[in-house]
Parts: sequence; structure tokens; C-alpha cells
Amino acid sequence: MDRDFASPLDVPALARIALMSPTHFTRSFRAAFGETPHRYLQRRRIERAMALLRSPAVTVTEVADRVGFESLGTFSRTFRTIVGLSPTEYRTKHPPLDVPVCFVKAWTRPSRS
Repeated sequence: MDRDFASPLDVPALARIALMSPTHFTRSFRAAFGETPHRYLQRRRIERAMALLRSPAVTVTEVADRVGFESLGTFSRTFRTIVGLSPTEYRTKHPPLDVPVCFVKAWTRPSRS
């Protein structure tokens, strides 16, 4: 999920990879990670979006597409739910950092709340 976060992933496909039923996979995933596979994937996508939004060269629509959202509206709504700001507000309040993107992702990782 972390490697292919921008791909359209679904629970039945992930369960097949894990050699489990979809229901068992979801229960096991939640027990291990504290959240559903769908929510985990959303947080990972938003985490990457937060790093991309720090670059003024990429539009919000391009960011949404790069992290796997098919709809700008869904991306914006999910971003606001997880981060508490719209993507545009986030970009305005968080200018680019002159550090490797892996540090930016770690420092700005959204919480599970």
C-alpha cells in the first residue's frame, strides 16, 4: 500500500495478496495498524500530498491526481478532514522547506485522530 498508494487499491485485492478473506484482512489490518485499510491508504495519500503542496510548481489538481484521487472534490474533502485545512490553505501556511522530502513527510505525517 505504501509503494502503490496512487494506484486504485481495494480491500478484496489486498486480501488476495495477503491470502485472506476480505473480512479477515480488514479485521487483522485494524488490529495491527489501529485503522481500516481504506483510512490508512487515505492518510498515506494525504501525507504525500502535503509534501507535494509545498512546491508552488505543482497545482492542487495535479497533486490530487499524483496521489491517487480521481476527484478534486474528494481530495479536498479528505484533505480537510485529515489535516484540518483545505489544500490551498495548507499551501499558503506551509512554504517549501530546503530539506529532503522524506524528512518533510516524516515531520508533517498526519495523525490517526
